[in-house]
Amino acid sequence: MIPRLYVEQPLASGATITADERAHHYLRNVMRRAAGDVLVLFNGRDGEFEAKIAVIDKRKAEIRITRQRRAQDSVPDLVLCFAPLKKDAIDFLVEKGTELGVAAFQPVITRRTATSRLNLDRLRANAIEAAEQTERLSIPDIRAPLNFEALLTGWQPSRQMILCAEAGPALPIADQLTALTRHVSPTNAWAIFCGPEGGFHVSELDRLRNLPFVTPVGLGPRILRADTAALSALAVFQAILGDGKLRPPDPMMPIGTGAEGAE
Repeated sequence: MIPRLYVEQPLASGATITADERAHHYLRNVMRRAAGDVLVLFNGRDGEFEAKIAVIDKRKAEIRITRQRRAQDSVPDLVLCFAPLKKDAIDFLVEKGTELGVAAFQPVITRRTATSRLNLDRLRANAIEAAEQTERLSIPDIRAPLNFEALLTGWQPSRQMILCAEAGPALPIADQLTALTRHVSPTNAWAIFCGPEGGFHVSELDRLRNLPFVTPVGLGPRILRADTAALSALAVFQAILGDGKLRPPDPMMPIGTGAEGAE
């Protein structure tokens, strides 16, 4: 297994960086890596690079960057708006949402939200780990919670909102998104809004339905948990309007080959 790590430092071929405490611990104590071992680095800005451990001991790990493997890319401009959930559920949502290409997570305090206390640092750590494991080149933005009214007051009308509606008229999500492809550019800014475990209050649904940038959608005949609903909507969105199409094979050389990676 070749370790793949997110780092904050700028990355460029030929540069040497010092691993932060998290990366140092992972390489030395978890993966038991030694000098000369290969790893992959990304920082969300400069692309993905192959690197080798130059020095590793109890105090530090120095890493020499050898070559770029992939240029920086981006995920669709998709914000997941959701009511905060209990710890295990929200950890799961952020992990899987990162895997599904969410650009930003926006917690929203609705009338029926069960909890408003969030550990944003823990959620960011979960997002980083998910990005490392899935070969994603960016880290989603984990935003501070907003109340329902503040979210709508600051909303940019150019961002289309897909509302996961539990009640009232709404076409199936696949039908609605397919219809949107006919008159809305896929490069537009998007958001998916899912309510709390107890559902949106009727006044909130009425308010949202009257906004011109909101498209209500249905997620099927069954009652879904809040995290399940959000992930279901994300998967359908990515398949129809996002980056969920098959990509061509990566033309870059495998890790550890080529003159750029030689000692």
